[in-house]
Amino acid sequence: MTGPVVVRPVGPGDGGTSALAEVLVDCVEGGASVGFLLPLEYERAVAFWVDALERAGRGERIVLVAQEDGTGAIVGTVQVLLDTPENQPHRGDISKMLVHRRARRRGIGEALMRAAEAAASEAGKRLMVLDTASGEAERLYVRLGWQRVGAIPGYGLTPGGALEGTTVFYKDLAR
Repeated sequence: MTGPVVVRPVGPGDGGTSALAEVLVDCVEGGASVGFLLPLEYERAVAFWVDALERAGRGERIVLVAQEDGTGAIVGTVQVLLDTPENQPHRGDISKMLVHRRARRRGIGEALMRAAEAAASEAGKRLMVLDTASGEAERLYVRLGWQRVGAIPGYGLTPGGALEGTTVFYKDLAR
């Protein structure tokens, strides 16, 4: 894969669940700790994306995709979770920041994160939080100005079932 990408929001009528499922399965098979255990069946990944896009249609989240300019192939995605408790209307969460393994190291993660921050800000969110178990993702977030809060050991399971820690970050979009 080569060439620039276009990052855009998607919703329930936009299709793409098949390609999004392929990205999710690839990332989990590659070790991404994003809420799923191995083996992640393709049908289960499709069902996850159908639900995520329906939630986007209800305004509970923003789903962004990175598509190769020209081919339209989906090579990455990120979500901005907007549905927060009543006392946190100013806050949103970054979730499922995924880039297909064959498309990494091309700036796609950065493009997705910048678009997610802009979409969150446009939605009225000024404080964003996320967590990650990936050292490579941590370096990206620090480079983009996210502040490391700390690490929580044994937070979740790796796709293979072993306990794994996570690192929590935040970013004040008003700055």
